Amino acid sequence: MNKKIIKTLDYKKILHKLAHHASTSLGKDAAEKLEPKGDFELVKLRLQATDEAVNVERLKGNAPFGGIRDIRPALHRARIGGMLNPTELLDISTTMFGTRRLKRFVLAVHEEYAIPMLKEQVELLSENKQLEDKINSCIDENAVVVDGASPELGRVRSELRTGEGRVRERLEQMLRNSSVQKMLQDVLITIRNDRFVIPVKSEYRSSFGGMIHDQSASGATLYIEPDAIVQLNNKIRELKFKEEVEIEKILRALTELVAEQIDLLVFDVDQLAELDFTFAKAGLARELKGTMPRLNDRGFIKIKRGRHPLIAADSVVPLDLELGNDFSQIIVTGPNTGGKTVSLKTVGLLSLMAMSGLFVPAEEGSQLCVFDAIFADIGDEQSIEQNLSTFSSHMTNIISILRDMTPKSLVLLDELGAGTDPAEGSALAISILDYIHQIGCRIIATTHYSELKAYAYQKQGTINASMEFDIQTLSPTYRLLVGVPGRSNAFAIAERLGLSRRIIEHARTQVGEEDKRVESMIASLEENRLIAEAERLSAEQLRREAEEMRQTLEAQQAKFDEQRDKLLEKAERDAREAVAKARREADEVIADLRRMAQEEAGGVKDHRLVEAKRRLEQAAPELRDKQVRAAKKRPEQIEAGDEVRVVTLGQKGHVVEIVSATEATVQLGIMKMKVELSNLEKTGSPAQKKPAYHSATTVKRTRDDNVRMELDMRGLNMEEALIEADRFLDESFLSNLGQVYLIHGKGTGVLRTGMQEYLRRHKHVKSYRMGNYNEGGAGVTVVELK
Repeated sequence: MNKKIIKTLDYKKILHKLAHHASTSLGKDAAEKLEPKGDFELVKLRLQATDEAVNVERLKGNAPFGGIRDIRPALHRARIGGMLNPTELLDISTTMFGTRRLKRFVLAVHEEYAIPMLKEQVELLSENKQLEDKINSCIDENAVVVDGASPELGRVRSELRTGEGRVRERLEQMLRNSSVQKMLQDVLITIRNDRFVIPVKSEYRSSFGGMIHDQSASGATLYIEPDAIVQLNNKIRELKFKEEVEIEKILRALTELVAEQIDLLVFDVDQLAELDFTFAKAGLARELKGTMPRLNDRGFIKIKRGRHPLIAADSVVPLDLELGNDFSQIIVTGPNTGGKTVSLKTVGLLSLMAMSGLFVPAEEGSQLCVFDAIFADIGDEQSIEQNLSTFSSHMTNIISILRDMTPKSLVLLDELGAGTDPAEGSALAISILDYIHQIGCRIIATTHYSELKAYAYQKQGTINASMEFDIQTLSPTYRLLVGVPGRSNAFAIAERLGLSRRIIEHARTQVGEEDKRVESMIASLEENRLIAEAERLSAEQLRREAEEMRQTLEAQQAKFDEQRDKLLEKAERDAREAVAKARREADEVIADLRRMAQEEAGGVKDHRLVEAKRRLEQAAPELRDKQVRAAKKRPEQIEAGDEVRVVTLGQKGHVVEIVSATEATVQLGIMKMKVELSNLEKTGSPAQKKPAYHSATTVKRTRDDNVRMELDMRGLNMEEALIEADRFLDESFLSNLGQVYLIHGKGTGVLRTGMQEYLRRHKHVKSYRMGNYNEGGAGVTVVELK
């Protein structure tokens, strides 16, 4: 890409913003070197990598690049045989650790959310854990070689600490001597030239023996090594030399280990630089609130509410523009300071960003083209030194553009034809536009010439545009209006500023009829545009409200469907349980009736029949009303002898006789009962009916008007008493007695205890108590029935 275009469109400023988001010097360097590319497939891959990094940040936050350093200079020194110092080796170790941590982070994210490009990159990173551990065992976090780096180094340092301790002890003994203290400037021990010394006043130099190693700036203090510790200092000096030799040996050994892995480490560094650069692009997208543009290579641009990335978000006016489908040229007219140049730069800069794999500050759905080149002639670059006027400067740039452009180029021309005679300038501008149009380039040009407005109307594939201007406030709105040419607004502005109406009217007479018609047409277009804009905003508002209503209804419908499914599931479950329970109860009732019929040989007592009927009614499932209603809808005609099914009981039998229009007598096994016709379901015709069961037991209902209120159980054993009590309580309950008395006597209390335990579980018993004094006391239990 032409460096002049990069500068003109302020692309370098975007790169500075990008570099600010890099975590390492490696990423910053890669960001500063980023260039737009005209390779469509390469740009798609760049954008995909940026999109993956954006998703990683959205899901897991910033990627961990801590500890990663630019170790390329150190690796180069190791390659050519140099010895690495502890700091360089420590940087290599932390970089290897940071590489491993970053690799695990990206792979963990990939398990939750597919990021194939980043995953492929980190899988190429090596894990030199053995080398990292070896460096860490020799060098601590302060870049100091530790004592345990080698046995010899540990021994030397131990002797060194012992020797230094002896020197300090000897000097401290001297400092405690009062005769010595008066000769000292300060009572302290210090070091000069790696030897222990003490500060002595200069006037005592002749009285104080030893070697002078330094003196103060004023000359009043001499730093003297006493004769008594010279040999000890010599020993320390010798040990320090041994320490340096051993440290150098350790560092050379570590450097050799690094040299063995240089190719892998260099590759890792390159990959880390690319990864940091990719995540920096994600950071820039977050800062600019950018979106991923859709790419094409057919010269189509569709920017939806695009913003210039270098203008503050609270003051920038969004740009809506489409180029490359119905028209390939846009001619923008309008007054100065209206925003034409900013619009040109916005289109060019967003295109460069997309071609660099960056997200652009625009709404979702924006489309940008991968051009093979972008050319721009923007701004006044006249030069006194080169004797170039404004017009000459523009022409020089345009000639260069015309020479280098191709059909897949984007051309941006600001103030086309300006700086010369208007008639010649407009003619030249039209000729240049025609030539570029024939080549097939996409072009956006700004101009003040009214002739170009008519040109845009007449030229196929070309459209007018203008920067909106508010007549009421006499200020531009900086909105680009495609399809509407710009008006001069000179008369309106002059009138608002107070120029005499007489002068303005005279000026209007000087304007040609053709220009008046053009201005009238533009005014009409402007009025229609404003009306259409208002209607569009209203339609968008209605659409948003309808969309919100649709979403609300869909949410309510989903909730309703979910609740309905739960209720249906519960109802089916309850119905199955109720039917199963009813069947069990019905089977028990029928079994009891058969047993009673056999025991009582031909007659069943009234209270037993009532109790059986009550149990059947309680056993009926809650859904029986619905089932009955469903049965009522059945049109079958039931006759005597038909095989039927009693819906509420789930039992089969046959009709003995039709009692009335609504009831029939049905034989169910050994039992006959009256059933509503609506509760019967026909299962067989009279031809299939079976002979009547003449031996069936007849149930007779009788009523004993002399119902007893007490039961005397004295003399009975527990089993007999329970049988009698059960029969007595059933009869009392059916007779609607509220309170009865059980006489069990006092005796041993066994019968009383057993009877009260029985009452506690009985279904008809509401409560019970011991009899009062006048009721029999402890020999009677008073029972209150439900």
